[in-house]
Amino acid sequence: MRMNPKIAVGVVFVASLFMSIMDTTIVNVALPAIGRQFGTDPAGVGVINVGYLVSLAVFVPLSGWLGDRFGTRRVFLASLSLFTVASLLCGAAGSMTSLTLYRILQGAAGGLLTPVGMTMLFRAFPQEERMRATRVLMLPTAVAPAAGPVLGGWLVDGWSWHWVFIVNVPVGIAALVFGLLFLPDYRAERAGRFDAAGFLLSAAGFGAAMYALSEGASEGWGSARILASALVGLLALAALVVVELRRPEPMLDLRLFRDRIFRTTNLLSLFSGAAFLGMLYLFPLLMQDALGMDALHSGLMVFPEALGVMLASQVAGRIYPRIGPRRILAAGATVVAGCLALMTTIGPDSNLWAVRALMFVTGYAMSHVFMPSQTAAFATITPRATGAASTLYNAQRQLGSALGVAVLGTVLTAVGPLTTDASGTPVANLTAYRAAFLTAAGLALVAAAIALLVRDSDAAATMRPVPAGGTGETAGEAAREPVGTG
Repeated sequence: MRMNPKIAVGVVFVASLFMSIMDTTIVNVALPAIGRQFGTDPAGVGVINVGYLVSLAVFVPLSGWLGDRFGTRRVFLASLSLFTVASLLCGAAGSMTSLTLYRILQGAAGGLLTPVGMTMLFRAFPQEERMRATRVLMLPTAVAPAAGPVLGGWLVDGWSWHWVFIVNVPVGIAALVFGLLFLPDYRAERAGRFDAAGFLLSAAGFGAAMYALSEGASEGWGSARILASALVGLLALAALVVVELRRPEPMLDLRLFRDRIFRTTNLLSLFSGAAFLGMLYLFPLLMQDALGMDALHSGLMVFPEALGVMLASQVAGRIYPRIGPRRILAAGATVVAGCLALMTTIGPDSNLWAVRALMFVTGYAMSHVFMPSQTAAFATITPRATGAASTLYNAQRQLGSALGVAVLGTVLTAVGPLTTDASGTPVANLTAYRAAFLTAAGLALVAAAIALLVRDSDAAATMRPVPAGGTGETAGEAAREPVGTG
């Protein structure tokens, strides 16, 4: 059966990416219920998320080589199958140990899903349609993190914690059947030999670094375990750079960072992602721990951000070809910084509709960072290097999200989220939250400064208008023609 490859890839990738991203936030709501059932304290139950994030970071670097070696269709569908099965196993887990192991399995599948899916998407769309492809990614990127706490709160309150995992299963099965019927395949000319040293060093480096960033704020940056993890991660990543730059066919093609716009937009994405995802971690804590909201209503307060991102995606996609990425990125990151700074004014007496409006504007501005940066990043990347570039882009995105949570969590802990009133009763310390929001605003300002280094001329290939009445197919797209679904 034949279908336009752009539609086929878009449908399957959006569904899969939505599951993968939402899984990082929906589980947070269920952690207290999981801890109560298995008799695990709040600190111990966090291993469920840590195992997922570390496994995700370990397998992202492997995705590019696997997609080139076995074909993106085969690797993507295998990863989707594994993610769906692991979700079912998590929902049926009868102990904390088994749940943790199944989450690690889920993270391994998620680490392959996103980079391979992005590779398929960018190979299906020619350069001048990359903004349209990026717009496809806005639904899962914007809605999934905000929908996770809302859906998770509803499932835990109305059903049980098991359903925050089982909810993935019907979506995964539907996406898998659709992919088996319609998903095209894209193969590299030659995948090259497996880079065992690169994989081992990247697994140790990214895994240890992700663990340290995920647990450092809560466990204490001075603890022996965190210090050892951070040291191992840094040493392994440093060795990885040396080894990969010497190999003719590395697993992580760090030479791609010689490309000016790829390097600049990745750095910008790192800081903007840290600011934004750090805020998504901090804001629910403020709503629940400091202002007394339940998980469901806290999630609903976040949701206007997703609406802002989706609305702005229509605007950013139209102005990008006319004015280029530089001014859009700088303006978007600056507005985000201003919104994060304004969040320091949120308190018990705040008008909740004003807070929702602030979240909406934050999402609206952030969409003007998400879309142009992701589109421009691949502007000068050749079709053959798309898999390697997607791997690097997703690796920095994972590190950026962990970095944001680590930095803001550290600031919150250092200032102290609790204080005492005149009678000695513990109360929320809003000063700690304000310091963390100001830190997030600072990260966004760094992204705005980096945006000024972007050159519109480097992104020219993504700014060409699509021919009216045509398919937009170019010679570059013809070179990316799928090899079939067999």
